[in-house]
Amino acid sequence: MPEVHGEKDGLKKVLIDSLEQLYQYTVPFGQTITTELAQAMAAIAEQLNREIAVYINRRGIVVQVAVGDTKTVTLPATDGRRSLNRLSGIRCIHTHPGGDSRLSSIDVASLKKLRFDIMAAIGIKNGIHEISFGFISGHTADEYDVRTVGPISLKEFIEIDLGYLTNQLERLLDSKEAVSTMAQSEKALLVGVERQGDWDVSHSLSELAQLTETAGAEVVGSVWQKRSRMDAAYFIGRGKVQEISLVRQELGANIIIFDDELSPAQQRNLEQVLGIKVIDRPALILDIFAQRAQSHEGKLQVELAQLKYNLPRLGGQGLVLSRLGGGIGTRGPGETKLEVDRRRIRSRINDIEQEIENLKKHRALHRERRQAARVPTTALIGYTNAGKSTLLNKLTAAGVLAEDKLFATLDSTTRRSILPGGKEFLLTDTVGFIQKLPHQLIAAFRGTLEEVVQADLLLHIIDASHPQYEQHIQAVYQVLRELGAETKPVITVFNKMDKLDNPHITGRMLREPNTIAVSAENGTNLDKLLVMIEDNLKATTVDATLLIPYDQSGLIAKLYDLATVYSVAYEEAGIAVAVSLPPEQFERYKKYIPGEE
Repeated sequence: MPEVHGEKDGLKKVLIDSLEQLYQYTVPFGQTITTELAQAMAAIAEQLNREIAVYINRRGIVVQVAVGDTKTVTLPATDGRRSLNRLSGIRCIHTHPGGDSRLSSIDVASLKKLRFDIMAAIGIKNGIHEISFGFISGHTADEYDVRTVGPISLKEFIEIDLGYLTNQLERLLDSKEAVSTMAQSEKALLVGVERQGDWDVSHSLSELAQLTETAGAEVVGSVWQKRSRMDAAYFIGRGKVQEISLVRQELGANIIIFDDELSPAQQRNLEQVLGIKVIDRPALILDIFAQRAQSHEGKLQVELAQLKYNLPRLGGQGLVLSRLGGGIGTRGPGETKLEVDRRRIRSRINDIEQEIENLKKHRALHRERRQAARVPTTALIGYTNAGKSTLLNKLTAAGVLAEDKLFATLDSTTRRSILPGGKEFLLTDTVGFIQKLPHQLIAAFRGTLEEVVQADLLLHIIDASHPQYEQHIQAVYQVLRELGAETKPVITVFNKMDKLDNPHITGRMLREPNTIAVSAENGTNLDKLLVMIEDNLKATTVDATLLIPYDQSGLIAKLYDLATVYSVAYEEAGIAVAVSLPPEQFERYKKYIPGEE
């Protein structure tokens, strides 16, 4: 006997048997339903006081039966035709306890998503009270149109020529251009959790919506829950999972995105219950990185992070499958393929890590050359979309991509610039940080982020116009701590001040030392910023003019290795060398300054 789907917990066997008997009914070709099947459904629905649904194919065979609760029934996927300009070949007929047969928004959303021939609802109130139904009557560029009929009587419903109706509907749908647009669109429902001491969930979901749109999906809605402890099986409460199931049907969502990282088990459990793709914030960020990585190294780093993220999410039975060929229950083609997949991923991870290590050595050589030339380095850090690339372009005419999007920059860019005193310095743009940044990304991008660790000075760029800028600051310093760069000298740069009109806010931001307010877009205060950079870089070196005796002229070669040598003049008293020395070297050479002991 075929299976009954849905909420069967607590049902007596006699009722389950009655539901299974619905598979025995057949409907004549071209007819919507028979009186006998409709009455059998009504009798069971009244006994249960729940919704029940049947799927009937065009040959009149009942192919699926499902039972829900008093409000709705979760519909199983159809196995009908999948072409987007054809209907599924399945009609869905279900009951509405309470007598009101009008289609709900969830009914209409399910009709669109599963492309039923018709979606009908039988209002149950002391038997069959009325029937309403709906069908897809056409489509616009990105959505199906639906027409509803009713309430009508059972007799009127049975007399409808369903074969003629479906033929006419499929003619209307035969427009592949508009349908192809619908096939490409992803509609996302966002899910967040508010915990004590955590980020404001509304702001976090707003940022998740930006990430989702950056990834190319449309956000159709969001839900959130307040919890002190996460559910081990579903992350959120089981009741909230059921609510999400209804909301996603109503809104037509085809992907659920969680604002927090899910365990592999939680992700699998949610997908099984909700019946659609479920991803978390780390997977979304990884997808954006995969879309935006341009350089060879950037692509390798993203691939490495994705592989490490996906490895524990391969389907299977966990540790049981790792004992390949280990006895009863551990053999078979499924397990072998899974182990092969895992080995391939681990092998690819090793290959990428080796290649990234080689690129890291290559980059270290470049860094050594820069250090040998004694050109001071400054790295731009900050939350994503804070304006780092715009500032780099203004200070160096780098011409890098600067968009009002999250993670517009993934590959580090280094350019030369001139300080007010005429000295050169190097300015490096880096990938933006974000709250809940996947740890796989931090590990994969550690080589690139070494530019931050090795820099003489950090410019922390902050979007001053963002309402959550203080939390952004905390997120950036969290990543700096993970990199071991939290003790680096920092200039705090409040950017986008042109978007602020409250002087009190500006004053509060600038209370701390080594802080400045600028507008990279308009160029406001960039000259003052360069002065601050110069002053801070001077603190990392000491300028001096040394007088080296002729009998110690070999020291000059060492100075070229240790310091920046600006000029050498041969005088009667010795060799005058204008240099810029690191503080630790200055103590060694200050005895050669005229007048010093």
